Amino acid sequence: MTMSADERTTMSTVASPLRNLAWLAGALATSVAVVVGAVLAVIFAATVVVVGFIGSALFGLAAFAFRGRKVAKTPADDGLIEARNVGGHSWVAYGWNERS
Repeated sequence: MTMSADERTTMSTVASPLRNLAWLAGALATSVAVVVGAVLAVIFAATVVVVGFIGSALFGLAAFAFRGRKVAKTPADDGLIEARNVGGHSWVAYGWNERS
């Protein structure tokens, strides 16, 4: 059973309750998709902010660690002076008269 062009045009222009229901379902699905997309965008943005804060904290801790390492490498003034043997039993001391 084939339809003529007139019959197809007439059937497509007839408003049916199913067509209206499909339109409402499509609008509802679109609205839900927009809301879900907005929520996911907010969650993603919050995740990026948290990762940034954690990265900044890690960078700060690394800076403190390197600073502490640098301070630990400097010789401590524990009252020792430098002395060199200049031959036999003769020694020359350096830094004994300098104040720190």
